[in-house]
Amino acid sequence: MSISTQNSRHINSDTTQWLSPTEICSELQIPLQTFYQWRAKGIGPHAYRIGRHLRVSKEDFEAWLSLRSDP
Repeated sequence: MSISTQNSRHINSDTTQWLSPTEICSELQIPLQTFYQWRAKGIGPHAYRIGRHLRVSKEDFEAWLSLRSDP
């Protein structure tokens, strides 16, 4: 099954690993509120709304994170 979004991204939901905001915050050791502030400002990782839940594909999260590495 593929999921298509407005930005023409295609995610293969059969092989994609999904992370919740709580899992992302745990990995980054940041408060959950920081994730939602980043989301409101449009600077956080791309999230998908699946029903009532927000999920970030692990691939999107890792790409977003690599763009923020210090040179």
